[in-house]
Amino acid sequence: MALMRVVAAATTIAERAGGVLRDIMASGQLGIVDKGGLNNLQTEADRKAQLLIVSSLMAQFPQATVIGEEDDVDYSTEEAKSLIVMDVSSDVLAHSCPKEHEELAEKNFVIWVDPLDGTKEYTEGRKQDVTVLIGIAAHGKAIGGVIYQPFFEVDGKEVGRTLWGVTGLGAFGFNRQTVPEGRRIITTTRSHMQKSVQDAIDSCKPDKVIQIGGSGSKCILVAEGIADAYLFASPGTKKWDTCAGEAIIVALGGKMTDVFGNPISYDATVSYPNKTGVLAAMRDFDFYKSKIPSNIMDRK
Repeated sequence: MALMRVVAAATTIAERAGGVLRDIMASGQLGIVDKGGLNNLQTEADRKAQLLIVSSLMAQFPQATVIGEEDDVDYSTEEAKSLIVMDVSSDVLAHSCPKEHEELAEKNFVIWVDPLDGTKEYTEGRKQDVTVLIGIAAHGKAIGGVIYQPFFEVDGKEVGRTLWGVTGLGAFGFNRQTVPEGRRIITTTRSHMQKSVQDAIDSCKPDKVIQIGGSGSKCILVAEGIADAYLFASPGTKKWDTCAGEAIIVALGGKMTDVFGNPISYDATVSYPNKTGVLAAMRDFDFYKSKIPSNIMDRK
């Protein structure tokens, strides 16, 4: 039962964090800092959203392990205390916990947080690529995920949208479609298209490639059935980029691994980078895996 409360809390917390992203975007005071490396930016929105999310999760679930992307955030400040969210989603709690997760306790959870996935796109005004990601893992596996799109529009108005899922239960908050039979549509990076990524995609001979910013946005395309695979043959993503999306995709019957079909571990002690890339698909997963050249990660 503990899992459903964590997901219910993460849902409300992600939505509040999305409000922070909208407010800072509206103010125009993004406070951009270059953390070094390729397209590795941080904004005031990253910092404040993580302050809200992690402070709230630690307050509600003190025995869980919470790992956030930003490593320069002080959670002992009065500002951090003022941002704590204690509300939970009654809609999530209306669902029963799958039996396979009933015995899990708070101390078993590792919660991976990306307060602003798609920071580069956020600074460029590509708001539809921006998400808030909260992934819940236990015993190394992604089992629950919340993806919030703060700039999702309905009838031209930014109202936001929450997608959430639990393995063994399903995924909610969106409508699904199916890529037409016989067509292959891959989603991949917009800003990190190096040789290994391009070669991996070419090996699958897709009918269409959708390049979009943010791992969360790519996972949404797969979950919605707009793309049937997410392929990124590069060490560019980290555990907080993929945990929430993996849980949602698996909850729908899909699969996410590295590009060679090896499971991604979300234990608290693992290395943060997904060093051998990401492959996710709702169908024909084995086809995509079979097409990846064995030396793909060596191609620069």
